[in-house]
Amino acid sequence: MGETQVTAQEGRSTAGPSPIAAEAAPRTADAPSTPPPATGKTGWQARIRSLRTPGRPRLWFEILLIAVSYWLYSLVRNAVPEQKAAALRNADWIWSAEKSLGLAFEETVNHAVNSVTWLIVSMNYYYATLHFVVTIGVLVWLFRRHPGRYAATRLVLFATTAVALLGYYLYPLAPPRLMNGANFIDTVLVHETWGSMASGNFKNMSNQYAAMPSMHIGWSLWCGLTIFALASAPWARILGLLYPTLTLVVIVATANHFWLDAVGGMACLAFGYAVSRVWYGSLPHRLPKWVPGARKGRLTGLRAAARLPRPASEPEPGADAEPDPKPGPKPGAEAEPDPKPGTEAKPGADAEPEAAGARRS
Repeated sequence: MGETQVTAQEGRSTAGPSPIAAEAAPRTADAPSTPPPATGKTGWQARIRSLRTPGRPRLWFEILLIAVSYWLYSLVRNAVPEQKAAALRNADWIWSAEKSLGLAFEETVNHAVNSVTWLIVSMNYYYATLHFVVTIGVLVWLFRRHPGRYAATRLVLFATTAVALLGYYLYPLAPPRLMNGANFIDTVLVHETWGSMASGNFKNMSNQYAAMPSMHIGWSLWCGLTIFALASAPWARILGLLYPTLTLVVIVATANHFWLDAVGGMACLAFGYAVSRVWYGSLPHRLPKWVPGARKGRLTGLRAAARLPRPASEPEPGADAEPDPKPGPKPGAEAEPDPKPGTEAKPGADAEPEAAGARRS
């Protein structure tokens, strides 16, 4: 098609470059090897776009990030001035507001559950342990089973916790068990359990006046909603909804929070979901479950190579030498002379000349 021209040379036809192709060749050589980007995005814009695209989480990075983040959270939370007088005034105001609403039931629940020793002791340990165990367990589950949604869901948790620190600073609040003139029971002290970092031997290690918002509710509701949205088993989804509900009962029964503290925790969680929605452009459960390189049952190394189709141009293993289309004579064998033109081999003429001469004599 205009790419070659045929010239006659000693009765043979040879192919050579056409004038059109010869003219096009210099222009092709002068063309840049790397085409300019089609999108026109600058480097930092492309970097931000890549950060907003869910990718495969890395285990070592996630462990380091969670450990450092929780250390900073504890450091900042405990560094917030306790402001005891303001915290007690705010607690009195919360208690009065709940009474005016007819929903001041914390004291009744606290005394009722405290009368059942095994139940209140169990709640003390529930308050101390599941807050961390379940949250870490959900993160591990997301990392393994929903890697495409992990980063967005983790961002919800981090944003929720970050805005809670602002609440601790702006609105110091004493828990019900520390109120002046109230009849609440500090169940950790009475039953000598370690159900709260703000009681007993640990009270000097934690800010006791950081009750608003309640991160026990914020984190447990994050766990519950995540499980409900992503789990496939009906029993798991039911447990996901029961977990924050039971946590609400525990924080009230142990006199560690007002129920309005739980509302504050829910508001912080809503903020966390809004941040994740803006950053990733979608709610976490609507993102793809898997990302490239993190699919379930992924193959690596030789196993992956064994499953991939072999290119047509690549020879099979052990088939490096191609067979000759016309097998030649074996080494050491003499080539038979070609028969003269016009002669044909007759049947029975395979005998050697000497043998034929012997028969004639």
